[in-house]
Amino acid sequence: MQYGLTYIGALMNAALKKRTAPKEERQQQLILATIRSVAQNGLSDTTTATVAKEAGLSQGIINLHFKSKDRLLVETLAFIADEYRDSWEKALSGTGDDPAEKLAALVEVDFRRPVCEQNKLAVWFAFWGETKSRPTYRRICAERDKAYRKEMIQVCEDLIRQGGYQGMDAETVAAGLSAMTSGCWLDLLTNPRSMNRGQARRICMSYLVHTFPRHFSERSLNA
Repeated sequence: MQYGLTYIGALMNAALKKRTAPKEERQQQLILATIRSVAQNGLSDTTTATVAKEAGLSQGIINLHFKSKDRLLVETLAFIADEYRDSWEKALSGTGDDPAEKLAALVEVDFRRPVCEQNKLAVWFAFWGETKSRPTYRRICAERDKAYRKEMIQVCEDLIRQGGYQGMDAETVAAGLSAMTSGCWLDLLTNPRSMNRGQARRICMSYLVHTFPRHFSERSLNA
């Protein structure tokens, strides 16, 4: 009997803790559930009901924390955009002053967790598809792209200058690398059986090997 009461008490405490989680913890739980829902159902078919089911919570909790589905979606996009920026800024902070090391770090972060995950890629492409009709989505995606592209262009400029590469434009090189990364992400999302993160990384590093041969070698492909 005592064991039964203890067990029931533990269940009640767990249930209470689940209902009274800190605000930030609960919001992140709902955002992560939204990511899973968008990945599984698409953006238009993600509802407060699908998110609540993924999170194991009531729809009322979503309304309490985000007021509406639209607000939840905006915060979800902002969450993965911030996570991406934090990831590449952290990667750069761990490098030295060598621009080649910095550029390699930017490629690395694009093809490892938490950035390169199936659900996150699905969410990115889902939101990108809506940017023309949703100014808020467009603004968040544009800010994310602008900050990353600015850093990449600067690194490419430093690398071109250091290596004495002639007839090369940093913006063009950066645009090519970004396009290649996006293409690899799409392959990872739509053809996971024929493309993996390691292959995607090697494709982008191969671009660097041929673009900056004085700084990258074939060994970079398997580093």
